[in-house]
Amino acid sequence: MDMRCLIVDDNDRFLETARGVLERDGIDVVGVASDGQEALEKIGELRPSVALVDVCLGEECGVELAGLLIDESPAKPIVILISTYPADDFADIVAGSAALGFLPKSELSGPAIRKLIGEIDRAPTDS
Repeated sequence: MDMRCLIVDDNDRFLETARGVLERDGIDVVGVASDGQEALEKIGELRPSVALVDVCLGEECGVELAGLLIDESPAKPIVILISTYPADDFADIVAGSAALGFLPKSELSGPAIRKLIGEIDRAPTDS
């Protein structure tokens, strides 16, 4: 799967670092956004297949933004929530969100994203 990624985070240093890591891992980072409004503008324009969204975007809630990004984009990107906090801190929130899953920022990499997407693709269905 060719992966086109939008990263949404309010920390410019993290955006730069994450872009470098993901591009080295073969993921095409098509854009970055530092808040919800910018993310919503870019999601339609850039049509990423994946959006990485920080759970805490300053005064904004990344969990709510995840649903908006999916609803507002014709491309219906996969949304993965990210945070500096561990997954256990957000398990219930992520489970109740529109996001596919969660990755701690310390584990963010191309292989980690592909693994998370692959695990969901292989999940059993209720047939």
